[in-house]
Amino acid sequence: MLTTNAAQLVRAAKEGYAIPAINTQGGSFDIIRAICKAAEELHSPVILAHYVATGAYAGNDFFAEVAKWCADRVSVPVSIHLDHGDSPEICREALDLGFTSLMIDGSTRPVEENAALTAEVLRMAEPYQVPVEAEIWELLRLDETGAAMENKNIADPEMVKEFLSLCAPDTLAIGIGNAHGYYHGEPDIHLDVLQEVRKFTDLPLVLHGCTGMREEVIREAIRLGVAKINFGTEIRWKYVNHYREGLDSLDHAGHSWKISQYASDKLAEDIKGIIRLAGSEGKA
Repeated sequence: MLTTNAAQLVRAAKEGYAIPAINTQGGSFDIIRAICKAAEELHSPVILAHYVATGAYAGNDFFAEVAKWCADRVSVPVSIHLDHGDSPEICREALDLGFTSLMIDGSTRPVEENAALTAEVLRMAEPYQVPVEAEIWELLRLDETGAAMENKNIADPEMVKEFLSLCAPDTLAIGIGNAHGYYHGEPDIHLDVLQEVRKFTDLPLVLHGCTGMREEVIREAIRLGVAKINFGTEIRWKYVNHYREGLDSLDHAGHSWKISQYASDKLAEDIKGIIRLAGSEGKA
């Protein structure tokens, strides 16, 4: 069932689990179906995440319609989330399309500008009763080889405190050495930052860039108040590999739906692993 995730994330932070947020590659039915199938079978809430760049092929409206259609066909809570929205305009479009969760990413801006942008989107989302995620300290971006494309920033807890004194997002993503893409070697994740932040806020926290992070690190981050864990890179590559496997092994006779169903079913099993890692099984 389609819902917002504000109350669920607060509960998750209090009870020591997280809700998986899975990037859907611009509204791929195979991927959205797999996410909803896994969530339904394990009775877990789930977040269908949409990064605008991945919507270039079919459009943001296509993602929203497919996500809503799939969400309405399962009994567990499903929210549809704008990931890394970078302007009030894209957030407004998402609200108009029926998204039930927003992220405004002002992390490349100074703290005051980031807070002002976040506050603007919070005012915009309030009439819709849609929660807003903010981000402070830009995350490292990696290319497909794991090489750094941008400088890494580890958040200063005092700056996080300043940011939260200027605005009041529903959830907060904090740069702690995590990155988008495949890590090259062992990522240096600074859980001590989360420990310090937990001393002055009980806001549900968000961990981006979980692909390739050690499971024990993710579990410890969840213990420290992370209530939403994001997976994207792992999902898209596993889907492509499953599709290739189906193409090569099935007697599909050119029926693409048979390959799609095979890849989607296999991906659902991968997503069940993420749900269990998050500790959200049975929390719907």
